[in-house]
Amino acid sequence: MLQARVVITPEASEIVAQLKEKYGPLMFHQSGGCCDGSQPMCFERGDFKVGHSDVCLGWIDDCAFWMSKDQFEYWKYTLLTIDISKGRGSSFSLEIPLGVRFMTHSRMFTEEELGRLEPLTYIEE
Repeated sequence: MLQARVVITPEASEIVAQLKEKYGPLMFHQSGGCCDGSQPMCFERGDFKVGHSDVCLGWIDDCAFWMSKDQFEYWKYTLLTIDISKGRGSSFSLEIPLGVRFMTHSRMFTEEELGRLEPLTYIEE
């Protein structure tokens, strides 16, 4: 069985379900810092333009989860768990008006997990 690179908590999954009901298909992009901090951003699918500098780590609740290749180099040995926290974040992510924000927890993969990681997806050139 392949090891996922990104997973979601039940609480965060409930928020995703609410957002999908309102907006339709969604996607995530892990922010690299700067203005919005380093947090997962949720958008309507296609509203955030991914390109050749991005990599898809996997899918959570039928939502692609993207990150820049440069940032992935730092996180490639970690399992990302998408969770929520109460309070407004300072971002353009869809959950902000609900009074919560998505956040990423991480832990290092075990040696056994590293041997069976799901493959990454890249934009076709």
